[in-house]
This record gives sequence, structure tokens and C-alpha cells, in this order.
Amino acid sequence: MSRRIAVPSRIHCKQSFMSTCIFILAAGRSGNAAATYSACMFDPAQSISGFVVGVIVGLTGVGGGALMTPLLMLVFGIHPATAVGTDLLHAAVTKAGGTYVHARHGRVDWRIMGLLAAGSIPAAILTLFGLHHFTGGLGGSRVITLVLGCALVLTACALALRPHLRRLSRTPAIPVPRPPVLTAAAGLVLGFVVTVSSVGAGALGVTALFLLYPQLKTSRIVGSDLAHAVPLTLVAGIGHWMFGSVDFHLLLSLLTGSLPGIYIGSHFAGRIPETLLRWILAALLLLVGVKLIAF
Repeated sequence: MSRRIAVPSRIHCKQSFMSTCIFILAAGRSGNAAATYSACMFDPAQSISGFVVGVIVGLTGVGGGALMTPLLMLVFGIHPATAVGTDLLHAAVTKAGGTYVHARHGRVDWRIMGLLAAGSIPAAILTLFGLHHFTGGLGGSRVITLVLGCALVLTACALALRPHLRRLSRTPAIPVPRPPVLTAAAGLVLGFVVTVSSVGAGALGVTALFLLYPQLKTSRIVGSDLAHAVPLTLVAGIGHWMFGSVDFHLLLSLLTGSLPGIYIGSHFAGRIPETLLRWILAALLLLVGVKLIAF
């Protein structure tokens, strides 16, 4: 059953927050009220969707925003701005745990992470204000769906061609200098794409680092990209919340399913052929991306 959620205004968000606090206090005196509130907070269908996406992320390491945002828009009928804003905060929470694990094992290059953030964070802030100014809010659904569709197509290509790009970047032909400004420029592009679509922080970021740092171990590339995605999605998500395009009930429902899904999927990683999963995911993202562009 589809359910459309209008983009709430900033005043509405504050009123909703105050009402929620009052409801929680009242629920302390009434078991029925607590049960009613709990039922309003969780949507089983959204939690199940979060679980499925979480399992895929756990298996492949990519596909969170690329799968979640189109799913919210096309299956649940969520407004594009709300789907993007909510998924950005969802990504910030889920990626923080992965970053902690990678950092603890020394798989994060903080210099690369800082260079990416030097481009992506300002780009995210400028993109938010630009969207708000030129579209009269973050409700420019056509802009979001178009950028999202293009980001999905690029992500599908990056997944399908990743091994070839990896080998190409390591070809010992003419050494190409890769100054830090190129890393910041890659971050700038990611900041724009991720802020508008919530897609690209994983697959596109890893692909860019493969090309920029061909001699770096894959584990450090993945860890550095993941560490960069946390502040980027957090800043972009907070910006969407400030402009009223985050649904916290939806966010809680997604996290309820996705966190266990990621945990379970990560335990089965390596038992299913990685190439098969990568091609299936690439084909799915390509189809959805073309649909959104033509929508």
C-alpha cells in the first residue's frame, strides 16, 4: 500500500517534536497510550524494506542510498525531498558503525578523508542553499529525480566496471601526477550528487579513489571512503532537516530493519559469489535509474 508523505514545514517539525515529547510524558501514565505511540512510530513494511537493503549492503558493501531512496519514492510514494533527507541521516547512522570498525583496524587514511571532506562539505552546504533558493524549498522533485536517476546510472556503471577500472588505474604506463586538489575536486562532485540524491557516497566515492590512488590497498580505500561518507551524509541530512524534509518516524522504521540486516548480511559476505551480486545490483540500479530519468 503506497503512502504519500508531504514535505513538512520547519514550524510543523518543531510542533511535531513538541507533541511527541508531550505524548511520551503522557504515555508514562498510560500503557495504552504507549502502545498507541509505538504503533505510530513503526511501519512494518518500511522496516522489512530496511532489513532487505541492509542485508544487501552487508553482502556487497554498497547500495544503501542507491536502493533505499528509489524504494521509498517508487514503492512507498514518499516525496523525493523527504526520501533523500531521511535516507541521508539513515546513511550517517549506519555508516558510522562501519567507520568505527575500519578505523580501529587502521584502515582509514585520514588525510584522504580530509581532502574529500574539504570539497564535499562546502559543496553540500552550497547545494542545500542553492536548492532552497532556486526551487522555493527542497521540493523540486523533478530536479531530485533527474539527479537521482543519473547518479544511479553512474553507480551501476561503476559497479559493473570496477574491476576493469582498478586494473586500468594500476597499468604502469606513463605516471600521472595526482595532486591533492583532484581529491578535493572529487569530494566537491560527491558533495553535490549525494546532497541532491543521497546516492554516490559509496560506489562513486570508491571508484574515484581507485583512480586517484591506484597503489592504495582496497581495504584502506573502502575505509577512507566510508569515513568520509559519515560527515557528508550527516551535514547534508541536517541541512535537509533544517528545511523540513526529514521524517523521523520513517527514519526509525528504516533503522529498526537495516541495522540487523547489515549485521546478518556481513556474516554471509564471501559465501555468495561477489561478481554475481555486483552484476545483479548494477542491472537493478541501471533499470531504476533509466526509469527515474524518463519519469
